[in-house]
Amino acid sequence: DLENYCPKQIQTYGFPYLDGTINRGGYSNIMVADEHFIIRWPDNFPLDAGAPLLCAGITTYSPLRYFGLDKPGLRIGINGLGGLGHVAVKFAKAFGTKVTVISTSLSKKKEAIERLGVDEFLVSRDPEQMQAAVGTLDGIIDTVSASHPVVPLLSLLKPNGKLIVVGAPEAPLQLPVFTLIQGRKTIAGSGIGGMKETQEMIDFAAKNNILADVEVIPIDYINTAMDRLLKSDVKYRFVIDVENSLKPE
Repeated sequence: DLENYCPKQIQTYGFPYLDGTINRGGYSNIMVADEHFIIRWPDNFPLDAGAPLLCAGITTYSPLRYFGLDKPGLRIGINGLGGLGHVAVKFAKAFGTKVTVISTSLSKKKEAIERLGVDEFLVSRDPEQMQAAVGTLDGIIDTVSASHPVVPLLSLLKPNGKLIVVGAPEAPLQLPVFTLIQGRKTIAGSGIGGMKETQEMIDFAAKNNILADVEVIPIDYINTAMDRLLKSDVKYRFVIDVENSLKPE
């Protein structure tokens, strides 16, 4: 189940296919796919709120499972409460873990605790809060794609703790190795997941009623949506209604 790490992979859209044509993925009105790359969609599982799970869902489910951060009672941190982070919270809670959200935005605290059921909320810019939580977490899923320091996150981990990076900042991480050595800590990366694991994820999500929070838009709204995305003005994923966008006026 490692096809997502294959060096010859062909991604969903914008990549040359075997015959040289550029594939168009899910934005197409007609799509043909090999049966090996099809997910069986559970009955009565919403397509709109379920669609982002095929990216954000598997991107967070996979590292929680692979790195053993899915055991009831573990204390798991989720850095960033956006498109990836809010889904990570839902999976981590469904696994029975105690979830701490780490965020720069105090404004997200109420929603995190009251609606998403987060156990703790840490404002990463508050040195007192961060200091009080040092050495309390078994693992952290880092979903933040903006440049940010990782040493404060590593300090939150218990000995043998794991920091799993799924966000992709443009600038290289600054990583003083003494922080790793001091607690025999691990920093690792993870990218989406294979077909078998993606099917597992969707079945688990359907069983536990895990869905992304989405705003459904028509295709002609896409440029406005991109502008809003840059301002973090979406809770938490835009989903394009391709079918209705293609219907004649």
